[in-house]
Amino acid sequence: MNILCFPCRWLALRTGSLLVAVAFSTGLLAQTAPAPAANALPQAPIRLIVPFTPGTGIDLIARTVGPKLSERLGRPVVVDNRAGASGNIGTEAVVRAAPNGSTLLVTVNTLVMNAGLYPQLPFDPVKDLTPVTLTSWGQLILVANPKTGFKTAGEMVAAARKAPGRINYGSPGVGTPHHLSMELFKATAGVFVTHIPYRGTGPALTDLLGGQIEAMFLPIHVALPHVKSGRLLALGIGSDKRHPLLPELPTLAEAKAGNVSVDMWYGIFAPPGTSPELVALYNREIKEILLSDEVKKAFSTQGMDPSSSTPGEFRTLVETDAKRWAQLIKAQGITAN
Repeated sequence: MNILCFPCRWLALRTGSLLVAVAFSTGLLAQTAPAPAANALPQAPIRLIVPFTPGTGIDLIARTVGPKLSERLGRPVVVDNRAGASGNIGTEAVVRAAPNGSTLLVTVNTLVMNAGLYPQLPFDPVKDLTPVTLTSWGQLILVANPKTGFKTAGEMVAAARKAPGRINYGSPGVGTPHHLSMELFKATAGVFVTHIPYRGTGPALTDLLGGQIEAMFLPIHVALPHVKSGRLLALGIGSDKRHPLLPELPTLAEAKAGNVSVDMWYGIFAPPGTSPELVALYNREIKEILLSDEVKKAFSTQGMDPSSSTPGEFRTLVETDAKRWAQLIKAQGITAN
């Protein structure tokens, strides 16, 4: 478990393997007038549970939003990393938490993918959470090793049709957005390429650069330096529109490789049963936080573009995306094991 507390000047006391944070009385919280509805929150620290390890894009969201949320609400905020089981451990912790506003989940669209991949879960990742707000979008681009000779996504599709299964693609593991995005690409284009799952993005990227595998989907910020250096060739972006970081890169639809949009959304959820008043409070405060230039700059390091929504809009997005990925997982016979 990895814990970070905000605001500053905390005394950390280690008891066993648990890091307990105790705040000094500095008057810092009193200097910022909290929102009126914040009086409904418990006095205990607010926990932002991240169901993945530190250093990920999801973790960066929590650690960027956390201090600002603390200042606005006049409450200490704790980032709590609960990694494991493809995000299901941390997600379940929020599902089981008290709906009093003291616990929130910061996550990514693997949440809805897990709903289809793990049908035996003791909770429903979609139905058993209360959407608060969208926080950002991230893009995946289709890249290939230059040795393949592919110049466009259309050429890759043509090669796959001529020799089904010969092209190998990598992913950080079964059920990751990288994996399911390629499966959607395959299904849309009507081709078969062989999946080689790895334990993380690093090993897969190493083999892609070395030519052991031919292609994969990568987050734009991960792929960009290798594309700029010529070690990887960008074939298309899996989005409805081009991205400012690679304005010359066509969408997969423009590249005549199928209308494939695999944008990753990131967002914040509350436990089931959380009152509309508390949801509205967090939605309003986080929306204001996301408008700052500081947040935009921090998010850009992970290839994310800040974006907010109403709770209702976010719920519609989550439910629609869950159906899309569930249909793909069933049609392609994908299992988490």
